[in-house]
Amino acid sequence: MSRKPELKGRPELKGRAARLAQLLPTGRAQAARTPFVLLVVLLLGGGLIGLLVLNSALSEGAFQLDDLKRETKNLTDEEQALQRDIDAYSAPDALQRRARELGMVPGGDPAFLGPDGKVKGVPSAASAARAPLVLAPEALATATVPPPASAPSPRPTPSSSTPGR
Repeated sequence: MSRKPELKGRPELKGRAARLAQLLPTGRAQAARTPFVLLVVLLLGGGLIGLLVLNSALSEGAFQLDDLKRETKNLTDEEQALQRDIDAYSAPDALQRRARELGMVPGGDPAFLGPDGKVKGVPSAASAARAPLVLAPEALATATVPPPASAPSPRPTPSSSTPGR
């Protein structure tokens, strides 16, 4: 019988062990496996870094969203406060009080022009004596009725007080 020469560092195998040994890679197959392992490690590392970057971007977006929600709430509160101020200034009693401070009086009886050009009604001038006294509800408790004026003082009309026009 002929014996196969022994390989360096490997004992000769017989039977089943020899068949299994043929399935194991040799030294050259080991060298081919190294680039594959490096590729897998690089892919896994790149994936982990990608997940870290994605997670950081999502966290930054969440912080920006929180800041924008806070700013929206502040602006909504400011808008509501300004709307309350507008409502207070445009209330009828506030408008009347401000008009009186400016020296305005309620207008007189109106006259209307018909489609044919005829005047309907008798117009009258506005005067301070004819102005009804209207008080705000909170002022009614402490208000006193002023004495009636004996004769209204005539107020100059805009056409008579400005001679240059």
